[in-house]
Amino acid sequence: MDIIDMNVIDSNASAMGISRLILMENAGSSIANRISHISKPCKITIFAGTGGNGGDGFVAARHLLNMDFEVDIYLLGHPSDIKSPETLKNWEILKNINIKTNSLGIHIIKDSSQLESTNSTVVVDAILGTGIKGNIREPVSSAVDIINNSTGIVIAVDIPTGLDPERGIVDHKAVEADFTITLHKQKKGVKNGDKKYIGKIVVCDIGIPREVELYTGPGDLLRLAKRKTSSHKGQNGNVLVVGGSTDYSGAPALAALSALRSGVDISIVASPNCVASPIRSYSPDLIVKSLSDNYINFDDTSKILDLSKKANSMVIGCGIGLEEETSLALNEMIEKIQKPIVIDADALKILDSKSLSKHRNEIVVTPHKAEFKAFFGVDIPEKLSQKIDVVLEYSKECKCTVVLKGNVDIISNGESVKLNATGNPGMTVGGTGDVLAGLIGGLLAQGHNAYESAYLGAFINGTAGDFAKKEYGYNYLASDVIEYIPKVFRIS
Repeated sequence: MDIIDMNVIDSNASAMGISRLILMENAGSSIANRISHISKPCKITIFAGTGGNGGDGFVAARHLLNMDFEVDIYLLGHPSDIKSPETLKNWEILKNINIKTNSLGIHIIKDSSQLESTNSTVVVDAILGTGIKGNIREPVSSAVDIINNSTGIVIAVDIPTGLDPERGIVDHKAVEADFTITLHKQKKGVKNGDKKYIGKIVVCDIGIPREVELYTGPGDLLRLAKRKTSSHKGQNGNVLVVGGSTDYSGAPALAALSALRSGVDISIVASPNCVASPIRSYSPDLIVKSLSDNYINFDDTSKILDLSKKANSMVIGCGIGLEEETSLALNEMIEKIQKPIVIDADALKILDSKSLSKHRNEIVVTPHKAEFKAFFGVDIPEKLSQKIDVVLEYSKECKCTVVLKGNVDIISNGESVKLNATGNPGMTVGGTGDVLAGLIGGLLAQGHNAYESAYLGAFINGTAGDFAKKEYGYNYLASDVIEYIPKVFRIS
């Protein structure tokens, strides 16, 4: 598990009602229980940092006291350095119980000269965990030396201090643990690290339900690509929307405007000439390229392929129509396009699903129930677990990411599954699917992979719809959903 994954999980658990304080309590309790299996009650020294790792150590200390351990806590830093509310709360609890009726010793270490060697039977590293950045500084550096020179059993909380949590390597120095008690799931650095530092790995459950990882939540917004302050026009993504036909000008415009709201720099619409002017009239922010008169056909393929060369992603199908010539043109183009593609709406009815395997880049398809049957030739069952199985199977078979839209969106890349429960019945209004397609295309253009773009897009689209409902009730439009997209980005 990457560190960003754990941060997302913490945030989504909090959104579900499981506070970080509860998770810290569960973590500390699990650590103490595991230590009690490793050693009988004895003298134990806990070196604690000022972050979340230290907070886990504070909770563990409290539980260990109840198990008849003699506990010494060494806080490496001043209490004013504690920024985490959960860690500070547990520090205050420890101070309140530090009276003569227990065997707790608290030591505040402001300088490495205040540290001395320990003869404790068990020594716990609850210093940095995943919070390491660069070389270890004092007094942490001296504490690492003391831990490594001790004769006691060394136990690291989550990840040994000094071990890179992502790469599993040591740039400076690190705690050499006999046991690493990792929380919820094994971190990438622990999995890939040298056994010299990690010792035996023990994974402890801290009470995070499966649903926290299965469903999207506000924590997933932490994955959004960060814009560089030095970037200039065009560096943050270029989306090409291919769609529109005699009767449909709004769909491609909604997708293109949604892509812009996702954060891309440029959104271009390639559409039949008959709707090019109406699309231009929707917004001066759109660039519109005219194709054939009434619908896309073979004569347009070379121009579309040429436009695709400058795009970072494409959205195909919004309002594109069901003409036979359009179908032949799309099936011809799909294997020649060298960019990630979102396939939506009418394109799902006229494209051959088998042609997707010929495409050499990532593809996202966004069907609702009827479009899924038209595209894959199979009915969607009613039971959620069965729906998940079907989406997983067909996304794997077609080597693409599938977003099955519904009351609960099901997103799969053939290996993993995400569910999205944001949104409301007001999103049955025409155009919200086009907004979703544009969002996913925009995220693809900004460097997210197909699966991540798909479930992030579903969450953002549904949450924007929920904001629109608060303002308008069920009387809102797809264009209103687009206007609320920036508000969703601000909740991360």
